[in-house]
Amino acid sequence: MNTPISPTPVKLDPELKVRLTRLATARHRAPHWLMREAIAQYVDREEKRQALHQDAVAAWGEFEETGLHVTGNEVMAWLETWGTDDELPAPACHK
Repeated sequence: MNTPISPTPVKLDPELKVRLTRLATARHRAPHWLMREAIAQYVDREEKRQALHQDAVAAWGEFEETGLHVTGNEVMAWLETWGTDDELPAPACHK
């Protein structure tokens, strides 16, 4: 099902509007296209940031419940073997 696209007004200060128009001309695109692209990229980035935050909160909650963890030194020792012939498996969580 195609959802109709509805216009959404965006108020821009004069300086930003001039910059947008200049960039649109240089890119052979309409200012409208640049605004949609910028908004889509912003929303995608912020959704990923929000998901990362939620994952971090969940991980912290799991740590508080179980106490299971891996130390920074254990992780660094493991990472230092990446790409070598002696690559180690990920360290096991412990209390």
